Formats: sequence, C-alpha cells, structure tokens
Amino acid sequence: MKRIYIVRHAKAEGQPFHAPLTEDGERQAVQLAAFLENRSIQAIYSSPFVRALDTIKPFADRSGLTIQEDGRLGERVLSDQDLPDWMEKLKMSFEDFSLSLPGGESNQMAMERARAFVEEVVKSEEDHIVCVSHGNLTTLLLRLFDEKYGYEELFALSNPDVFVVELEGEEASVQRIWE
Repeated sequence: MKRIYIVRHAKAEGQPFHAPLTEDGERQAVQLAAFLENRSIQAIYSSPFVRALDTIKPFADRSGLTIQEDGRLGERVLSDQDLPDWMEKLKMSFEDFSLSLPGGESNQMAMERARAFVEEVVKSEEDHIVCVSHGNLTTLLLRLFDEKYGYEELFALSNPDVFVVELEGEEASVQRIWE
C-alpha cells in the first residue's frame, strides 16, 4: 500500500513566495517533525515557496532525507492583481474550475499540474511519501482522490494540516490525521 502524506504548510507571515514562517509556525514545524517521525517516510517533496520548505525542514533534518523541491506543488495564484473581493472570486473559481482571472491560474490548470505530480509519485518506488503544499493546492490534491474537497474544505484547513492518502490498486482513501 502506498501512503502519501499531504501537508499544508505551517503558519506564515504572508502569501509572497519568500514569506517566512511566524514564530508559531516555526514551533509547528518542529511539532510536525515529531508527528511524522515514526511513519516510515521515504521521500519528501515540497513546494519551492519558503514557508513550505521551512515547514518540512525540521523533519528532513531529523530523518536525513533530502527535500525535493517541485514547482507543481506551489500555490495556485488566483490573480496577479489586487482583488478587494478575492474571497468571492475564489469561491467562484470553485464553482467554475475553468475560471481564470487576469494573471492567474484556474483551478483546472492547477489540478492538471497536481495530477501530473501525483501520477509520478504513484509510480515511484517509495511507498511512504510526504508532499508539502499550500491551502488551495492541498485542497486540489485531495480532490484528486475524493471529489468532496472544495471551497468549504479549503477554509476548514489548519496551518499546518496533514492528510494521508492510502492507495491500494485503484482504491484511494483520504483521512485527516493532524490534530
């Protein structure tokens, strides 16, 4: 059985690429390392965003595993423009997965890159894999395995959050395991 641990990053100071973790986020990253310690993890993949890398670094240091950065795990950009009504636009993007705002990426486009990433990971020889991403993309990754994940579930995520996807043949199950 293959297990993919999908992790949303710890608390960060903001959304930009270089936004670091907050002090709370740094403590959460250490807690996450302890949480993952006895799960036989064989590979770590992470978004290249600083907050994602910093979330998994304590575990990588503890386990001796290398963090493999993958841009396909980067956060979905809703738009490159300041949107005062961004929450409404985000909700609309979950109602219409093809909706693409100026300078942004549709949920459909983000799911395609997430799907390409997952297909590679599923074919890999490692059976216990950690993937660190962001709220919107984490939701889309989970949706690949269970269509119930959408707008409401995105806002139910915590920082950090951890889900395990168990794959056996064509069957997949998703369970939130972070408390």
